[in-house]
Amino acid sequence: MLPISRELPWGTIVINIAGSFAISFFGALTLEQGRFPIPEIWRLAFMVGVCGGFTTFSSFSLQTMDLLRAGQPGKALFNIGFSVVLCLIAVWLGLLAAERFNGGIEQVAQNVIEEEAS
Repeated sequence: MLPISRELPWGTIVINIAGSFAISFFGALTLEQGRFPIPEIWRLAFMVGVCGGFTTFSSFSLQTMDLLRAGQPGKALFNIGFSVVLCLIAVWLGLLAAERFNGGIEQVAQNVIEEEAS
């Protein structure tokens, strides 16, 4: 194990960032109006099943709790903030990348959010 990986769960952080990019990139490309439209059931299977299984939220949660129990609340809070911010940036970058392929489509979810529909 590398010394830096003893400080924070870097493997989990990297996997979650990669999965965040993948879910938004794939999601935007495979919309009905996307460049590679596929049936919604297959979109969901990949996005929820594959990307959800690839990312490691439960590991992130357990590792954060381990940091707290080890008396390292600063590292635990850093892990939470760092992970959330970087994963959101990865989702945004995935959308930007997919937008280039799709000719400007900025949506990932197939359905309109309820608040927007009202």
